[in-house]
Amino acid sequence: MSDRGLTLDRLCIERGTERLIELDARIAPGRTLTLMGPSGIGKSTVLAAVTGTLDAAFTLHGRVLLDGRDITRLPTEDRHVGILFQDELLFPHLSVGGNLAFGLPPGGSRAERRARVAEALAEVDLAGFADRDPATLSGGQKARVALMRMLLSQPRALLLDEPFSRLDTALRDQTRRLVFDLARARGLPVLLVTHDAADAEAAAGEVVVLG
Repeated sequence: MSDRGLTLDRLCIERGTERLIELDARIAPGRTLTLMGPSGIGKSTVLAAVTGTLDAAFTLHGRVLLDGRDITRLPTEDRHVGILFQDELLFPHLSVGGNLAFGLPPGGSRAERRARVAEALAEVDLAGFADRDPATLSGGQKARVALMRMLLSQPRALLLDEPFSRLDTALRDQTRRLVFDLARARGLPVLLVTHDAADAEAAAGEVVVLG
């Protein structure tokens, strides 16, 4: 079996003497694992374990492997894991293009970086938006900018922490399709946390119900 993808190897998260989460799963490139369950059950805690931002109140056992590499104890910036949240978290002091450029790895000329930003905007039907103020964007446009900023950082796995929940119904469907289509096209394993069964259906992958 190939080592590519995201593996949660006998992952166990405890708080004090309480065992909150037990997971043993592998997410192949281009596939999605959805975690569902009530608020407070620990879904987002699993994402924190994968990104390396787990609060000190929790104890982690097991391993997180990405493309066969053990990233369990690595600093967050060395894990090459991208994450999208409910809020787009765009930088208000930067233009749309500046936000996207922030996601680019270091290096390249200014012209090359501008070209990559322009290509990314065109890919999500936002050509010509580089100089726009993020405050002038609609919710769906902000979501697309946040997605492309994350993808420009060249992650090897994608985590989704209910990123569609604040969009209206039409935008939610459109943004879901965009996110999952781009993840599949790039061969990214996706770990989705959601309350919404429609998210899980759109992801078209394995579903684990916690709690």
